[in-house]
Amino acid sequence: MTDFPDQSINSSWSVYAAPLITILQIAEQLGLNQNSLLVAVGLDVKELSIPDRRFPVMIYYRLYEAVAKESNDPDIALSVGRINYLKGLNFQLYMSTVCKSFRDYLNLMPSTLKLRGDLGEIRAHREGELVELCWEPLLLGTQRKRFLTDEMLSVSVMIINSICIMPVKVVKVHFTYPKPKNLVNLEILFGTNLSFDQPKSSIFFHRDCLDFPMLQQDYQGAPDHSHPFQAFFEDEDPSDELLFSLKQSIAQYLPEGDVTIDKLASKLNVSRRTLQRRLSERNTSFLNVLQEVRSQVALRYLADDRLAITEIAFLLGYADQGSFSSAFKGWHGVSPRDYRRK
Repeated sequence: MTDFPDQSINSSWSVYAAPLITILQIAEQLGLNQNSLLVAVGLDVKELSIPDRRFPVMIYYRLYEAVAKESNDPDIALSVGRINYLKGLNFQLYMSTVCKSFRDYLNLMPSTLKLRGDLGEIRAHREGELVELCWEPLLLGTQRKRFLTDEMLSVSVMIINSICIMPVKVVKVHFTYPKPKNLVNLEILFGTNLSFDQPKSSIFFHRDCLDFPMLQQDYQGAPDHSHPFQAFFEDEDPSDELLFSLKQSIAQYLPEGDVTIDKLASKLNVSRRTLQRRLSERNTSFLNVLQEVRSQVALRYLADDRLAITEIAFLLGYADQGSFSSAFKGWHGVSPRDYRRK
């Protein structure tokens, strides 16, 4: 069924249901028989609706290849990338609230792929006056095929062209796979400066773009009358500038996952010891403030049904949904999913 031998894939690698569902949605639009595809890859459609369910990554590869073969559409992954981009728009809006510049966003971009599963990473490298965003798949055998490369590069291009006030212009693109016969759809999305049979699959843009400010969202005008991100802690004592600034900074660093007192002390231009002492004077500690921020921000995110639990876990800096659910239950006595059902 697949060109990738099972023994070449780590048995612990898995994906969430979302990538599988997207491929099936494309298959349906192309008139393919979903039931036949599910049977062919050994997947029960009922399992796709189970919260927190993860699937062996081999199922993902098999489904992709089955749909590509049945559709006879070499550009199918470009369509998958577009759907993934559209589905992630609301998440990207929240990302724009925790990142001030495009540089900040690129620091988080590799971690956002964890929301999909164990597929690979996108890493940023300097190349002279350009910045290279390189797709690094976990399964190296996928480099000679279009589907995963096209999907990851296409969704990356669409994201970086929509999150900054000024568009980030892609100046060239490299692909690891051989040159296709028809380049029309690739050139529509990526431009005409395309190179194939390259060592890495990458998109390139001018490094000046790193300082582009992110597009900030105005949540004051939202239908639910929600407040902007900066107003998360507006009920705090504004005269306590240290605590207010610390909470704001923690909320912005959460998606990085590694939120340490040293990092926050540097952000606030104080020493670690000074920050500890000043928090002690307020009868609290850095860990207590960190957990308080996570607890408060979690409630705000959960109020938006458009954010998936896995996305909220990422925005709060948790490695996986299970860790977030356990922490949330400790704070509020119920799981995030049950809290939403109230």
